[in-house]
Amino acid sequence: MILNANAKISATHVVVSLFAYCCFTAQVFADEWTGYSAVEYRYFQHQSIRPSPAQQHDVSLVLAPEFFHEWDDGEQSVIIAPFLRVDSEDDERTHVDLREARWLLTKDNWELTAGIAKVYWGVTESQHVVDVINQTDLVENTDTEDKLGQPMINLSMFQDWGAVELFILPYFRERTFVGKEGRLRGQLVVDTDHAQYESSAKQQHIDFAARWSHSMGDWDLAVSHFYGTNREPLLRANSTLTALVPYYEIMHQTGVELQNTNEAWLWKLEAIRRESKTDTFTALTAGFEYTFYGVFDSDIDIGLISEYLFDDRGNELLTPFENDVMMGTRITWNDEQSSELLLGVIQDLDSHDAAWNIEASRRIGNRWKVSIEGRLFSSDNTSSSLYQMRDEDYIQLEFSRYF
Repeated sequence: MILNANAKISATHVVVSLFAYCCFTAQVFADEWTGYSAVEYRYFQHQSIRPSPAQQHDVSLVLAPEFFHEWDDGEQSVIIAPFLRVDSEDDERTHVDLREARWLLTKDNWELTAGIAKVYWGVTESQHVVDVINQTDLVENTDTEDKLGQPMINLSMFQDWGAVELFILPYFRERTFVGKEGRLRGQLVVDTDHAQYESSAKQQHIDFAARWSHSMGDWDLAVSHFYGTNREPLLRANSTLTALVPYYEIMHQTGVELQNTNEAWLWKLEAIRRESKTDTFTALTAGFEYTFYGVFDSDIDIGLISEYLFDDRGNELLTPFENDVMMGTRITWNDEQSSELLLGVIQDLDSHDAAWNIEASRRIGNRWKVSIEGRLFSSDNTSSSLYQMRDEDYIQLEFSRYF
């Protein structure tokens, strides 16, 4: 969503307008109207150690429609995808966003995208250090998988020697953080109303990115570079020590993605080198996934996952993944209901800190889906960011209806 001092159009007004437009056009192009609505329930095992958010129960509603239309023999298309969540406890988690509102022009060996879009980079399971285009929507989930829509102009060119993608990013989206009444947060609330920037242009700073990718037999390789506002802010205590203030630096980040597919083996690597005025560091995630297909002559596939997470910043308050190993399993039933289960744990190799994760889903009929998610945290290391989550274990149940 592009806002400036001369045109302060709220995200809510834009999404409502686009939603109304989608509802109208859906009458003409009914087969191009999709999306889902959902009700989500979270139960926290422990009372919060914070004075404000005492609730162990949290209910929220989601509406995520999507409108798609193409013309010019399929060479041009538009996607509009607003997102709305209403949460019973946290005012910050009640939010609206325009995930996508983009126009796409497709030719034989190039594509041009303009508008608000989502771009995903990465190959690993436990974290995506190279994924830098879109801002993380942290109030949605702590796994950093959910992203805000990013205004952009993207030109992609495809040749025999690989694909080149060029990005102009004219507006910066600030990271969302849990509010005072929410769970899954640190000791101090993040004051998003007083965010600070290294650049005098603040959110209007123009960022740039480029990426080359290529497939060579069993190997998939990508190299990227990003220059612009760091999506991951530094959190600094305010003058009264009552809240944390986000500070967004300008950074350079060079990333590498590598994946090798060898029968049942899948080898993965993501690595970055990031430079800013306050720090220069290297981070990487590397590992493998091995899949047993048709276990016991059934349709079930079982994948074993192991990854190593490294970050040389040497400050566990900035990242809990300095020297950790992730181990997990992915079970896919390959049935009509698309039943899946993912279990995993990230264990710190220097302490007893650990984070467990469970994700399961199954379709019910043609339009319904039930999902279960669980997060458990263990930490006795007061200098670790994971220590702030030690009593935030929860289980989540979601019912979604697709239309």
